[in-house]
Amino acid sequence: MARILSIDYGGKRTGIAVTDPMQIIATGLTTIESKELIPFLRKYFAAEPVELIIIGMPVNWDESDTHGTPLVRAAIKKLQTAFPQMPIKEVDERYTSKMAKNAMFEMGLKKKDRRDKKLVDEIAATIILQEYMQHL
Repeated sequence: MARILSIDYGGKRTGIAVTDPMQIIATGLTTIESKELIPFLRKYFAAEPVELIIIGMPVNWDESDTHGTPLVRAAIKKLQTAFPQMPIKEVDERYTSKMAKNAMFEMGLKKKDRRDKKLVDEIAATIILQEYMQHL
């Protein structure tokens, strides 16, 4: 089987998580600068088989767009152009960053470490992927 890759896209940074090849466990992979997403994925796809990209879509409780929604839509278009054969699925990412911060607290990370936005983005991508896998 191939992996599923999850993206928590932001204006500056993008968190990335992947499943294992059997699609049982979601693991944080990395956080990169958003402008490096396509080159990073080209290298990753060359090394690892991926069958689906999950991308978190930021929406408000009333389903209206947030300030981040247009950024994510633009990123999806870039992904579709760069990887036309790769299926891309949008999933609700409401409160994943807050959930990531709570998870970091529960893991006992120090306050300084919990302020690391790169780690928050990577954990948020992992949460998005875990929630997707639970709904399968």
